[in-house]
Amino acid sequence: MRMSTKAQSAVTATLSLALHYKDGPLNVADLSEEQGISVSYLEQLFAYLRRGGLVQGVRGPGGGYILTRPASDISLADIVAAVDGPAEIEAKRPALGQTHSPTAEMWDDLSKVFYDFLKGITLEDVVRRQTTQHAGAGESTVSAQPEARAHGDSARRI
Repeated sequence: MRMSTKAQSAVTATLSLALHYKDGPLNVADLSEEQGISVSYLEQLFAYLRRGGLVQGVRGPGGGYILTRPASDISLADIVAAVDGPAEIEAKRPALGQTHSPTAEMWDDLSKVFYDFLKGITLEDVVRRQTTQHAGAGESTVSAQPEARAHGDSARRI
């Protein structure tokens, strides 16, 4: 099973917000440059994430995006549901009068297992894993507590 490209990009973008929480809101143009994703595509992703209650925009000079909850309270499943919609992660039911084939049921079951797996992984888990790998390479570690982010600070220049 694979996540959609849109979901993968959204996970990467929210991970950047969690990794750089101390630096204030992240500017979309800088995030675009860092990730090699167009600004317009990132804005679309952030629109989904805003509607899903996962990020909030900060306007004005030094504006950008921040997480609305601690990284420990945001699962990868939350991100996938926000950008792909719950219909993509819930089992598909046959239309009235149609039968459900055994293979369709198998794929539904696999989708549920995958979604449940994603529910068990938080952004903080991913941050920990990433910072542990980088710490082994001599880089400093980063905490994932977005609630401590200062909203008035200038946007992080990546």
